[in-house]
Amino acid sequence: MSSKTSPQAAVSQGETELRMESCVFCDIAAGRSDTALTFETEHVAAFPDINPVAPLHVLIVSKAHISSAAELDRSHSALLADVFAAAKHTLRTSEFDTYRLVSNVGPEGGQVIPHLHFHLLAGREFGDPTGSDRPSEENS
Repeated sequence: MSSKTSPQAAVSQGETELRMESCVFCDIAAGRSDTALTFETEHVAAFPDINPVAPLHVLIVSKAHISSAAELDRSHSALLADVFAAAKHTLRTSEFDTYRLVSNVGPEGGQVIPHLHFHLLAGREFGDPTGSDRPSEENS
């Protein structure tokens, strides 16, 4: 058991992947909420964000409780493939063909819920997330 896993974690159906009893994304991914899923595989679930920041804002969450992308390694390749399958499916059923797919890591990185998730955003223009599109201080 990971040092980041609380004693309240429960092993799901004999799998080694853990689900947290008090995690809202674990509840949604496991079907223990009223949230309607828009896409689902063995590894991920997708659903609309309740506080959208773009005309299309879907969350793609891992079904296994993984705190953030910082915990991913090569063993998660199928999960990551499913993240992109969820994005592709969602975009195919929308009017958008350009998008941003982002996963925040840690509180300083903007992560609010400590469960691996990706924001699929489309329908508006996004600035450069690296900040290179901002005017430099010497030019302002």
